[in-house]
Amino acid sequence: MKIIGIIPARYASTRFPGKPLVMIDGKSMIQRVYEQALKSICLSKVVVATDDERIVAEVVKFGGEYALTQSTHQSGTDRCAEVAEQYSDFDVVINIQGDEPFIDPAQIDLLASCFELDNTQLATLIKPVTQTEELFNTNSPKVIVNHAGEAIYFSRHPIPFIRNAEESEWVSQYPFFKHIGIYGYRTSVLKEITKLPASALEVAESLEQLRWIENGYKIQTKITKIETLAIDTPEDLLKIVL
Repeated sequence: MKIIGIIPARYASTRFPGKPLVMIDGKSMIQRVYEQALKSICLSKVVVATDDERIVAEVVKFGGEYALTQSTHQSGTDRCAEVAEQYSDFDVVINIQGDEPFIDPAQIDLLASCFELDNTQLATLIKPVTQTEELFNTNSPKVIVNHAGEAIYFSRHPIPFIRNAEESEWVSQYPFFKHIGIYGYRTSVLKEITKLPASALEVAESLEQLRWIENGYKIQTKITKIETLAIDTPEDLLKIVL
């Protein structure tokens, strides 16, 4: 099984324009993500997918591989699908977030392991929720899984609702999970899901994975206990400890 890691990276960002190029202790964020991805033992190739020549120049500078994509893509999934067309000999695509400069390669390998099952169409990671503040953070989607470890719903609201308990007690009443935003796609399935129109649940929650579930696709999950650090705003840089 051949697996390619694709790192979608766009320059335009409402909250943090140009963030792939921000320097972190002498290296750009995109270089740090790329180098972490190279440490994965499951990836045969790593490619930065971008529509911006400034990011291309940076990738060339540190010796990475890139693919130029259209500027009209609405999501990283769409950008990955375009690049996957150029690398059609790969069986699985791993979508690695371009704003997580310290992503643990073990998480990439854990996600890739989902595809050892022949029936896995899509995959992602989930992490136990341990804090009430984290549970009620609408920027951190929660996920419900079935007994097979397949995701059956994602929501920005805490799910499930715990009846007859104060919200401050919910974390101790049920094993909640939050979504870790790294995806794996069987290449053939990736081509299919990017042709689907936006769904009602996707629009309501602003979560693209709900489109896949609404259309009958199965999302396999694996549990990680490793925390991720996404750089969404300039202020998030203050959280970095080297």
